[in-house]
Amino acid sequence: MKRFFWLAVVVIASLTLVLSGCSSSSSGDKSSSGNEKGGNKVLVFGRGADSTSLDPAVVTDGESLGVTKNIYETLVEYKGQTTDVGPGLAESWDISADGKTYTFHLRKGVKFHDGTDFDAEAVVYNFDRWKNGNDEAKFAYYVSMFGGFGDKSVIQETKAIDKYTVEFKLKTPFAPFLKDLAMSPFAIASPKAIKKYGDKYGVDAAVGTGPFKLKEWKRKDTITLVKNKDYWQKGKPKLDGLIFKVIPDNTARLNALKNGEIDLMDGVNPSDLKDIKNNKDLQIFYRPPMNIGYLGFNVEKKPFDNPLVRQALNEAVDKQALIDAFFNGTAEPAKNPMPPSIGGYNDAVQPYEFNLDHAKELLKKAGYPNGFKTELWTMPNPRPYMPNPDKIAEAIAHNFKKIGVDAKIQTFEWTTYLEKLAKGEAPMFMIGWTGDNGDADNFIYTLLSSDAIGSNNYSRYSNKQVDSLLKKAQTVTDENQRQELYKQAQEIIHKDAPWIPLFHTKPALVGKSNIKGYQPHPTGSDSFVDVDLAD
Repeated sequence: MKRFFWLAVVVIASLTLVLSGCSSSSSGDKSSSGNEKGGNKVLVFGRGADSTSLDPAVVTDGESLGVTKNIYETLVEYKGQTTDVGPGLAESWDISADGKTYTFHLRKGVKFHDGTDFDAEAVVYNFDRWKNGNDEAKFAYYVSMFGGFGDKSVIQETKAIDKYTVEFKLKTPFAPFLKDLAMSPFAIASPKAIKKYGDKYGVDAAVGTGPFKLKEWKRKDTITLVKNKDYWQKGKPKLDGLIFKVIPDNTARLNALKNGEIDLMDGVNPSDLKDIKNNKDLQIFYRPPMNIGYLGFNVEKKPFDNPLVRQALNEAVDKQALIDAFFNGTAEPAKNPMPPSIGGYNDAVQPYEFNLDHAKELLKKAGYPNGFKTELWTMPNPRPYMPNPDKIAEAIAHNFKKIGVDAKIQTFEWTTYLEKLAKGEAPMFMIGWTGDNGDADNFIYTLLSSDAIGSNNYSRYSNKQVDSLLKKAQTVTDENQRQELYKQAQEIIHKDAPWIPLFHTKPALVGKSNIKGYQPHPTGSDSFVDVDLAD
C-alpha cells in the first residue's frame, strides 16, 4: 500500500516529556521491560524502510501512514479489525435523503498538539487544501478517491455550519464516501501548523489531534513519538512513547527483536515462523488479509502497449511455485486486481494458466517471435504483500528468459522508486497494495482508473468502458448492483491484462510476549492507542 515525498530530520521543540532508555540499541535497557529510566513504557517497532513524509495527505506508502495513524485522526474511524465505520473526531452524522449531503457533528474540547482548537473551520481548511491542491503528485489520494481537484471533485463544497458542525455537499450520491473519510490520508491536521511550515509541513512538523506527538525524526533511522498528555480519550494512550526503527533486512530485524533492541516487527520471513512459534518469549500477530502484490506493465511503453505481450507474460509466471518457494503457506495466487475478501470480487474469472509454450505463441502473434529486452523494476525492501521482492523478481525473470524476454532487474531507493513509478518511468515493475477501506472502489478505481494516472495507477491503464463502470458503481447505493458493476470491470481488466496479479498474503508480525492490546488492522495502518507493555 501507498508513496513518496520529502525526507528530512524532524525536530519539534518544547516537548515536556523526555524519553530515556528507549531501547537497548541506545541505552542498553530493554525497551519492553516497562522499567526504563523514568519508568517510561516505550514500544519500539522495527520496519523495513523509512517514511517519506509525515503529512498523511501527500503520501501513499504504508511506512508513512503507519506512523501518521498515531499522530492524526479522521472524522470517522474503522471499528476494531474491520473496515466498518464508527465515530472518530465526529461523534455522529446525518445523511440527506438524496445521499448528497453529509452533516457531521464534531467532538467538543479536542485540541491539536499545538494547542489550537479542532473545530469545523479546521475540517473545512483541510478539505479545501486538498481539493484545491491542483497537484496530482502531491495529493494523490484525493484524486484517487474523490475523482480530481476543483470542479472535478465529487465533493462540491465543505462548509462550517457552526463551530462544531460541518457539512459536505456532493455532486452525486457517492457510495464509498464514509469509508473514504476514515482513510488515514484524510486525517485532520492543524491549519496553524500547515500555514506556519508551508512546503516543509510533514518534514519539519506533524501536528494532529492523535494520541502521540512527534518528537524527532532521524532520517532512515528512527521516528520518535511521545504521549499526548492532553489527548481527548482519558487514560489513553497507555504507552509513554512509540519509536519506529528502520532495519531493512528481515533477518536482522528478527535478531534485533530477539536481542531486545525492538519490541515488535513486520516483514517476517515466512520460513522463520515455525521457529518463532516455539519461542515462548515471542508472539505472532496476523494481519487480516486485504492486499495484492502484482507485476505491472506500463501500457504506454512498447512492447507493453500490446495486450498480447501482456497476456504472454501472464502465462510465463508460475505463481504457485513462487508461493511454495517464498511464502511458506502464507499466500494464495491472485487472478483479479482485488482480494477475495472484498465485496464484488469476480470468482468466475479464469486465471491465466502457466504455459510457456502458449506464451511463446502469443509473443509471436504480437510480432515478437524472438522475444525482446526490457527492464523489470523491483522494490528495494520487503512489503507485507511481498516479503522477498528481489528473489521473487529473479525467479520471474528466469521464467521470462525461457520465452525469449530478457528482463534486466533494476531497483532504486524506496522513495525514488515510488516517485519514478508515479511518473511512468518503469517499463515493467513489481509493487502492491494494501486496501485502505475494504471497498472495491479502493482497489479498482484507485489503482486502474484513468483518473488515477499520475497518482496510484502506475500502469497508466485507461479503458473508457472500465471507467464508466467504476463511476457508476460509485453513485449506485444498492450494494448488489455495485458488486455486479465491479465484476464486469474485472472481466475487462483481465482481458486487457495491465498487470500480472501475483499474490494475496496473510502478513505476519512478531512481538514480545508482554505486548497487550495490539490488533493489526487489515489496512496496514495500526493504532497504538490501546497497546500496553506488561511488566
